[in-house]
Amino acid sequence: MEYETIIVTKADHVATITINRPEALNSFTKRMLEEFDYLWKDISADDDVHCVVLRAAKGRAFSTGVDVKDSQTPEGKIMHDNIWTAQDPGDFLGPKANRCWKPVVCAVHGMAAGGAFYWINESDIIICSDEATFFDPHVTYGMTSALEPIGATYRMPLGDVLRMALLGNDERIGAETAKRIGLVSEVVTLERLWERADELGRQIAAKPPAATQGTVRAIWESLDQTRTGALQTGLKYCFLGNPIGTAQVDRWAIMNNAKKWEIR
Repeated sequence: MEYETIIVTKADHVATITINRPEALNSFTKRMLEEFDYLWKDISADDDVHCVVLRAAKGRAFSTGVDVKDSQTPEGKIMHDNIWTAQDPGDFLGPKANRCWKPVVCAVHGMAAGGAFYWINESDIIICSDEATFFDPHVTYGMTSALEPIGATYRMPLGDVLRMALLGNDERIGAETAKRIGLVSEVVTLERLWERADELGRQIAAKPPAATQGTVRAIWESLDQTRTGALQTGLKYCFLGNPIGTAQVDRWAIMNNAKKWEIR
């Protein structure tokens, strides 16, 4: 596929995706949905990709969700007219919705609003710049806010999700508050954001992919199960993945060598 709304590069087992519509606050269009729908399947099938870094072109926003103007045109309409055929945009945008189990590091800057949570909710590690803000404008414009905040409940306390959804444009979650409530795990300067996301991506990509992908899949699929069912499924994934992991890495050599680590 020839990408028009995103930039994709692959190097050193890391696929870097840049949402590339800064002139429209990196909002998504029907074309972008089609590109991500193709991209996640391509990345999933590419065994040379061990990790994904998701970011957005520099400017005022990581993403403000759907491009409202474009979606009002006949050719840009996001949702199908037939309500029984219509699909949630997140079915195309989200890696987990597309059963892509490659670890995803998401780097957020500027405004992250509404539909931006389709990407944020399904990322594995989220970091942001110190000027980043998060909010959901749906109710301000008279629309029910459901899909994005429901996804956010798996990351944020319920009270914080409801506050964000109900206050709409009247309040934004700042970077430090986002870290405090667990929406992001790290806050860095805007100048350092892309570099730090790349560092994390490369650290993950250096690990055995059978282990990282099995871990991502087991944990995410557990969210749809009872505790007992999740543990039983997780054990099966250990049986499947760990023998492969043993073949991919010399565990004893790693254990016997001194290793540096970072404290977060």
